[in-house]
Amino acid sequence: MHGVLVVAKPTGPTSHDVVALVRRLASTRRIGHGGTLDPFASGVLPLFLGGATRLVEYHLADDKAYRATICFGATSTTDDLDGELTPIDAPAATREAALSALEGFLGPQEQRPPVYSAVQVGGRRAYAMARAGEAVDLPTRNVQIHSLDLLEWDGTDPRRPIAIVDVRCSAGTYVRALARDLGARLGSGAYLGALVRTASGPFSLEGARSLDELRDAAAAAGPDGILALLLPSDTGLDALAAVPLTEPEIADALQGRFVRPAGGLHGAPDDAPLRLVNAEGLIVGMGRRDGGRIAPTKMLPR
Repeated sequence: MHGVLVVAKPTGPTSHDVVALVRRLASTRRIGHGGTLDPFASGVLPLFLGGATRLVEYHLADDKAYRATICFGATSTTDDLDGELTPIDAPAATREAALSALEGFLGPQEQRPPVYSAVQVGGRRAYAMARAGEAVDLPTRNVQIHSLDLLEWDGTDPRRPIAIVDVRCSAGTYVRALARDLGARLGSGAYLGALVRTASGPFSLEGARSLDELRDAAAAAGPDGILALLLPSDTGLDALAAVPLTEPEIADALQGRFVRPAGGLHGAPDDAPLRLVNAEGLIVGMGRRDGGRIAPTKMLPR
């Protein structure tokens, strides 16, 4: 049971709940995921099963894409719909002002994470400290906003307009914080009303499986039903050069020995991770070039 399962997480369950469900349906314990989604958020949640868990680290820096519903006219203690809302007595935000303000968030940004977040402060989670009534002062972090597209503007209630914005950003970006900061810049306050992750690196919502699909597949064929839905373990790592190894070379790499590939190292860069593949092109591990040889760094179960 090795591979990638792209799940369409619904609103409500936590990312851990989804992992627990797939563990049960697939009868496997080794599962990791590519970036937590808050319970109120939905969308793409890539899961890595079996040997693919050893490749999760190569996806941690993947860009993300979201469709965010931003509600103006109030602030939230959690920067989203789940928090305590406080109306703001100020002129209402306008579509034109929002468009202009969004441009200022493009590119590199210093963003302060929400107080109710999983960021650790002195070994404790920020949200636990906030719930205990303790003051939480989180440092800013460097993020990158690649694009912001205002898709819809609902001014039915002029005092509390709602915007739907497509966001493409770097890993580690809090869209809740983006909504909060946009409201602050406009002086009207804002919070995140809904969030859908439409893409996580190479994995998109169009190719994601619903929880009902997973349950139906497991009901029809047990764990084999889940196995049939898995993508290859190295899906999404196509940008990393692949180095073919012979079976004796793979055996050496599994023992942690340096390997001098019989096929050479043409096109293999010095600093980037390399995919090590067998004669059929299936990934067997990861490595790095060390002169004319390969130093294996992670090998997958055979």
